[in-house]
Amino acid sequence: MLENASIICFAHDWGGDPTSKTHIMRILAKKNRVLWVNSIGMRRPSATRADFGRLALKLGRSIAGCKEVEPNLHVASPVVIPLPGSRMAAGLNAALLEASLRRASRKIGIERPILWTFMPNVGRLLGRLNERMVIYHCVDEYSAFTGVPKDALIRMERDLIRRSDIVLTSSATLRDERSSMNPETHFVSHGVDVAHFSKALDPSTEIPADLRGLPRPIIGFFGLIADWVDLSIFRSLAEAHPEWSIVLVGKAGTNLTELRGLPNIHLLGQKPYSDLPAYCRGFDVGILPFRMNHLTMRANPLKLREYLAAGLPVVATPLPEVARYEGLVSLAAEAREFIGQVEDALGHRSDAEARRRVDAMRSEGWRARVEQISAIIERRRLALAS
Repeated sequence: MLENASIICFAHDWGGDPTSKTHIMRILAKKNRVLWVNSIGMRRPSATRADFGRLALKLGRSIAGCKEVEPNLHVASPVVIPLPGSRMAAGLNAALLEASLRRASRKIGIERPILWTFMPNVGRLLGRLNERMVIYHCVDEYSAFTGVPKDALIRMERDLIRRSDIVLTSSATLRDERSSMNPETHFVSHGVDVAHFSKALDPSTEIPADLRGLPRPIIGFFGLIADWVDLSIFRSLAEAHPEWSIVLVGKAGTNLTELRGLPNIHLLGQKPYSDLPAYCRGFDVGILPFRMNHLTMRANPLKLREYLAAGLPVVATPLPEVARYEGLVSLAAEAREFIGQVEDALGHRSDAEARRRVDAMRSEGWRARVEQISAIIERRRLALAS
């Protein structure tokens, strides 16, 4: 395990449900000093109340300064000009970020850090923070997200890949596409908090009140409901089996009109991460219905392993990283197959199968992933020193 290092980590805004970034940095902070830098943005804000609210929140966090949110883990919210794709803004932002992060580093005692970025747009900072190593940790095809400056992001990411000491990717496809630009590119899959999600099998875990009154079986989904989720699958399941309850737990980031008007579709909204095992206990089957496109074919859904660690039967779109779990997961490419696979999963549930899924996840915990990453870092450190 990496120890006694300083890390400046560029990621999304701290808070909310833990992601791969959160899990990895929390584990590293136990033996290293981590400065987490809140999102510096990949899209231009729109003239909406929501975006104005986010800008105001970021400004308030910036004024509040660097905060220690957990032992050895500090969060900084530097102010940047929200004009991604603009070369002039990028140059000014690099100067602003350098000054802000140097101050924060002095305050918390960070020296010669590892610059570890999950974001593709920080290339102009390389060499400015006295870093000893640069790690680019690619967990998505960022240029495929809606509303981002695609060409600019591709250009920035390629530059970052070439200049990084290590490139880590969360899917084999992302690795294969980036390894030609940097031979030190490694595939490290996402992990899972088995202890947390396996609480779903504990009889003392209470099913939440908003599930208890729903007709069974309950076909469940949790996570961000975004434009890469295939809403037509939910509708098809609900129409084919009006006796089923189709439940979506999560924040809506796309138009949900397609799901309105069906009495057996239940939109429960976002729930705390701490409550997700209880919702899994109330589900009979967990589903992952994704659109198959340039973004999702390179994705590695966190909730796949979380469903399995909760012991749930899973029916999912056959994305490459999901198909690796064939035998634990039932694959379905379109609505008719989803309906048939869910029907089959409901007919073959057992406690033994639930335990088998949980046991299969025990070797895929986040600590094992951090150990794998630490070994890559140590090998690269030795190579650079020789």
